Amino acid sequence: MLVVVSDTHAREESRLQGRTAEAVREAELVVHAGDFYREPVLDAFRSAAASLRAVYGNNDDAAIRDRVPEVRTVEYAGVRFAVAHRHRSGDTGLVMLGRGRDADAVICGHSHRPRFDDSGGLPILNPGSHAQPRGNRPAHAELTPVGGERGNGLAGELVTPDGEVFETFRIEGGSAE
Repeated sequence: MLVVVSDTHAREESRLQGRTAEAVREAELVVHAGDFYREPVLDAFRSAAASLRAVYGNNDDAAIRDRVPEVRTVEYAGVRFAVAHRHRSGDTGLVMLGRGRDADAVICGHSHRPRFDDSGGLPILNPGSHAQPRGNRPAHAELTPVGGERGNGLAGELVTPDGEVFETFRIEGGSAE
């Protein structure tokens, strides 16, 4: 399972609770789309996750920026993701970033609003914030491979820390083969 989280905004700990904490511990790979806030939070995620791929966000301190990139490409189960906290040109910029990295989808954060949008060019997944939802539903994303051995996509869910699945989606693979 691939788990996607973002916008923790904490000083000392991961603030993982309930299903979000379970999912991070169970995941084969965890992607954090930025805004840990302080370096001990990055360390807490590294301790909790079997494998962590992260980018820094606009609120991350210099110590985090020294350890993780602003943008990265992550592959999982035959699906290639471009990962960035945000893009100053909004969704259009995120889609262009994804195309430039030959990605099948884009993972971002920043808005604290969980959403999956496949209406323009490339799918965009924002897991929201599990710890500081700012008026939105607290959430993370869980993605599991579907198809054969080589994989041909991921079935995804947006999930609250209480375990409520409130949106399902699918991301097709192809670019990473």
